[in-house]
Amino acid sequence: MCTHKNKKEDMVKLEKARDRFISEIAKNIHLYNITSSVGRLYGTVFFSDNPMTLDEMSESLGMSKTSMSTGIRALSEADMVERVWEKGVRKDLYKTEDDWYKSFSNVFISRWRNAAELNMGAIKETKQMMMNLYEETDSKDIQNKVNHDLEKLREAEAYYQWLNEVVALFDTGEIYDIIPKKSGKQVDTN
Repeated sequence: MCTHKNKKEDMVKLEKARDRFISEIAKNIHLYNITSSVGRLYGTVFFSDNPMTLDEMSESLGMSKTSMSTGIRALSEADMVERVWEKGVRKDLYKTEDDWYKSFSNVFISRWRNAAELNMGAIKETKQMMMNLYEETDSKDIQNKVNHDLEKLREAEAYYQWLNEVVALFDTGEIYDIIPKKSGKQVDTN
């Protein structure tokens, strides 16, 4: 039989367990280019039994509604939360995105595609500058150094071409044919 005191103690233990996960999320959410305070917001919405309003988030975390709005926008842009609708509720409601793979994929695709494009552009410009130098210089030593550097740039270029192929696997969803998504539906509670 569960007494009121036991339930209260158990609730404290539950909150402590939840906070353990929320703290870790907050520490590592920078990988998504999101601040730790917004990571705590994510954890709060994640463990909420129901979709939350900005007011509820603000009250729960002791932060301003403006901070909650900014945080929810960042989480929404990373596809980590979504706005939901409930009949009779006039305020915006938010819940965490159920598909963690989607949010990871979107952040991964965005960051790595951008990095690859910028670096490929730099490689192209650098190669052109070096080829011009090669043709203009009379120094065999400089020409040898240019050839050596061009080889390094070709290796970097091959890497970024490979990276673009990896990004395309995420973009098309083919990555999940290679490494299938895991389901947590059958969680072992032992």
